[in-house]
Amino acid sequence: MKPKILVVDDEPDAVELIEFNLKAAGFDVSTASDGAEALTKARLTQPDLIVLDLMLPEVDGLEVCKILRREPVTSAIPVLMLTAKAAEIDRVLGFELGADDYVTKPFSPRELVLRVKRLLHRRKSTEELRNVFMVGELSIDIPRHHATVKGRKLDLTAIEFKLLAMLAQRRGRVQSRDQLLRDVWGYDNVIDTRTVDTHMRRLREKLGRASRYLDTVRGVGYRFLDE
Repeated sequence: MKPKILVVDDEPDAVELIEFNLKAAGFDVSTASDGAEALTKARLTQPDLIVLDLMLPEVDGLEVCKILRREPVTSAIPVLMLTAKAAEIDRVLGFELGADDYVTKPFSPRELVLRVKRLLHRRKSTEELRNVFMVGELSIDIPRHHATVKGRKLDLTAIEFKLLAMLAQRRGRVQSRDQLLRDVWGYDNVIDTRTVDTHMRRLREKLGRASRYLDTVRGVGYRFLDE
């Protein structure tokens, strides 16, 4: 089955160029011309990768990326931002909001295809290992509900383990407190984000030195760091 790519851009010429080259490279391509349509198609079709312009009508690309990362059904889909915004601050913001790669216009179609292939290969490799994580002395085995530090089993509650596992699965990506309350605790309405901080404090105490992999992003939330 061909990998599915969703191309989101409101410029018909850009869409035509990207679609032509991706199809020539063997991908199944669908398109969206605004942010709202992109979110609808991403939720329904769950593409293998999204090529996302930033300057879009309805909902801009940065907001689209934030929403994609917040929702469990789309949170793991790689996002390649393709935009005329070339300033360093735009790149930094794009990566902070969850982009996996960032390409500026005008672009080389050949380079774009190569970047798409690289992201898809990385996603496949990650998915093969997504149930078992080993970072330094910390090991997390999700199917067995088992976490160890230097071979010593950690006595974690169900919530603590789920919190640790979810951060590890989304490693490198900042998870807001609101997002963690929805995805770990299943709260539809955010009541008190201090719940997250309390559990993180207890989790860090149990992890000991391995707690260094849990990074606090001031004013936002938490993320799991690679070594």
